[in-house]
Amino acid sequence: MIVIDYDKVLSNKIKGIKPSGIRRFFDIAGTMEGVISLGVGEPDFSTPWVIRKAAIQVLERKHIVYGPNKGIAPLRSAITDRIKKKHGVDYCPDNEIIVTVGGSEAIDLALRGLLDNGDEVLVVEPCFVCYAPLVELAGGVAVPVPTRIENNFKLTVDDLKDKITDRTKLLILPFPNNPTGAVMTREDLEPIAELLRDTNIIVLSDEIYSELTYGREHFSIIELDGMAERTIYVNGFSKAYAMTGWRLGYVAAPEPIITQISKIHQYGIMCSPYVSQNAAIEALKECDSEIVKMRDEYNVRRKYLVNEFNRLGMKCFDPEGAFYVFPSIKHTGLTSEEFCERLLYEEKVAVVPGSAFGDSGEGYVRVSYAYSLKHLMEAVRRIEKFLTKLEGEKNG
Repeated sequence: MIVIDYDKVLSNKIKGIKPSGIRRFFDIAGTMEGVISLGVGEPDFSTPWVIRKAAIQVLERKHIVYGPNKGIAPLRSAITDRIKKKHGVDYCPDNEIIVTVGGSEAIDLALRGLLDNGDEVLVVEPCFVCYAPLVELAGGVAVPVPTRIENNFKLTVDDLKDKITDRTKLLILPFPNNPTGAVMTREDLEPIAELLRDTNIIVLSDEIYSELTYGREHFSIIELDGMAERTIYVNGFSKAYAMTGWRLGYVAAPEPIITQISKIHQYGIMCSPYVSQNAAIEALKECDSEIVKMRDEYNVRRKYLVNEFNRLGMKCFDPEGAFYVFPSIKHTGLTSEEFCERLLYEEKVAVVPGSAFGDSGEGYVRVSYAYSLKHLMEAVRRIEKFLTKLEGEKNG
């Protein structure tokens, strides 16, 4: 009998992709007692009752079925109404919307629907860990476009110009940003749009944190002239509505794009969860006030962490969106990985190394404030103790 050589039968493409840097620390923390985890971007709020109630009513009807490939019609209509209300852009619910299994599937569909082997995708960094691996899985080449703290981690047109080649097919625009919390205003986006209008480059605008901005309303690139027809707009329910486990996102895009990505969705997924879709209709119609309550609480936590990290000498950019802070740990002399590993094992606090979000994230750590203030205060106490220990080592 032949002994299977798994190294030969496994895909070389998959073997070459690194596991998620977020999940690595989350998994380690899960094996330890007494750990305070600030690593995962998951709201600590319960899903609002009106959403849960809608799901219960569907379950009680005992008619849980496959839904239409693109999503149930009432939800697609509610999504188009929401986009129209927020951004003033009209999408046709019949052929320009598809409901997906979370925002991550939406991103995967967009990339696989557009990319051929060797196509280049501009990936603005630091950024969510899934973009570059999904580009590679779709046969594309991820081209990092670093942002800098001096520019408040915003993408500038000068950053972009130097990276565009005749192979560039797509720009991933991840704002409000995970991990930095940076946002792009209308004034920031206008020169980007002006540059792209003279190209055949498509924008994938990941706006999953669009409801979580502080001190300003979110502005989408689809609101600018000529950009809706060259943009794949991705959003979802996980972050704003505390619906992570419901696994529901959506894509709004021109019909030719939706037609192609629907085929991938048909064969790979078939449809999004029927119960979640029905509940999401109530989220869009009834939960604006719930979003405000959660956002106000996040804002209190945001201000607390920014002040505390700056006090501790961890220079911290003041985020205007999402629910993360991205303090610098460069003064410690440790790499991001070293800092996070030592903090986890020595003080039992789990945060994510900035290097997990691209090379430009090195020297920073991501701290989620989707946790209670009490939780955050204890974490800060432990981090301060850890920093004091590091300072003692330096001076020892």
